[in-house]
Amino acid sequence: MTTRIFENRRVWQLTPDEFLAAACLIADQEAEHRPAAVLGIARGGVRLAETVAGQLGVPAVVVRARHNEPEGIQQAATGRILLDDEHNHDALGTLPASAPLLVVDDICGSGATLSAVADLLTTTIRPFVIRTAVLCRNEGCDYPLDSWGWDVADWVHFPWEPEPEHGRIEALPPLTTLRSRSMPPGTRA
Repeated sequence: MTTRIFENRRVWQLTPDEFLAAACLIADQEAEHRPAAVLGIARGGVRLAETVAGQLGVPAVVVRARHNEPEGIQQAATGRILLDDEHNHDALGTLPASAPLLVVDDICGSGATLSAVADLLTTTIRPFVIRTAVLCRNEGCDYPLDSWGWDVADWVHFPWEPEPEHGRIEALPPLTTLRSRSMPPGTRA
């Protein structure tokens, strides 16, 4: 399992404006792949899925999967993913079989959640292709994402979360382009 990296220098802050800019970049990039739906992993990926799906004119579907049970910053990655089978069965039942899908989340820390959701999709509806996009990727993660906004080595506070109780808060830098797995390691966009 990938080890998430925390430098403990700051808590990154994703502003609402930067969230919207990143979501639009993801939608623009994914338009050429024509996903039949955008699946957001609850809770962090729901707003991203709604925004990207709205831009693309396709349905947003919520998949419930949890990695970190307790809230708070710097929770250890367990590698154990809890899937809400009843909800997910109903939600996935609305999707066409063999269609291309886009799965989004707020952050990819270890890749375990995205991997569990991809496995669920592969065994239940057998999509033509599953693409993945996240706002942030922990620098210790080696999961093969299709695209992401920021590489981070500290905790990230997202606009829909309660304010962190401690830590120096620093805004993420403006995003002008997405990173992708086709970029060589260490390349800055």
